[in-house]
Amino acid sequence: MKTVLITGANKSIGFETARQLLQKGYYIYLGSRDEQKGKQAVDQLKSEGFDKVEPITIDVDNLDSIKAAREALGQKISVLDVLINNAGISGGFPQTALEADISVFRQVFETNLFGVIETTQAFIDLLKQSPEPRIVNVTSGLGSLTLHNDPSWKYYHVKGACYTASKAALNAYTIVLAYELRDTSFKVNVVDPGYTATDFNHHSGPGTVTDAAARLVKAATIGPDGPTSQFFSDDNAPDTGISPW
Repeated sequence: MKTVLITGANKSIGFETARQLLQKGYYIYLGSRDEQKGKQAVDQLKSEGFDKVEPITIDVDNLDSIKAAREALGQKISVLDVLINNAGISGGFPQTALEADISVFRQVFETNLFGVIETTQAFIDLLKQSPEPRIVNVTSGLGSLTLHNDPSWKYYHVKGACYTASKAALNAYTIVLAYELRDTSFKVNVVDPGYTATDFNHHSGPGTVTDAAARLVKAATIGPDGPTSQFFSDDNAPDTGISPW
């Protein structure tokens, strides 16, 4: 049975991703910064009839928490098949390049970039034991530099200096990570779940959590002939599903 660790999975897209992967027969380690909220999320899934799920406390802003989560998971399994780096924050809007406080930049980068890097590095040894390891980094359409420089893009005027920069940096990190793992069975991709109605954006997005999670699940379950080092986005590229970087 394949195993999955999802960060920030106690609600919204992460939670629905856990549910959909459970439906496909995966064993889920549901990551949550808050231990109690993680347990409540697992209880909810178990009340729906899913039993192959456990909570794991992991705060991606805290290296000690990441290391503790790796130690805890290592006592349960020796192989991790899928890592979904889902935890993220917006930093609040508006965020202008000239007025956004540097502390907000640091906070957003701590979660959206450095947390992903430290989590990936902490769990890479377990992932390397899988015959078909998958890493899915959750990005945003706002992380596309090409589209941000295109006045005809539908979100051209949606500029968040901190958030956009953090997701663009995450995309760049993913490209390098995929390159380093290019001669292995790893598939490493970023996925834009789309403009989805969640707490993240005060439920302003038109997309559903169900559809957003399905995009993550598709990348997490990609076959051996599937692509790596891609930027998947049905929102930005409805025809091809591949967004420009």
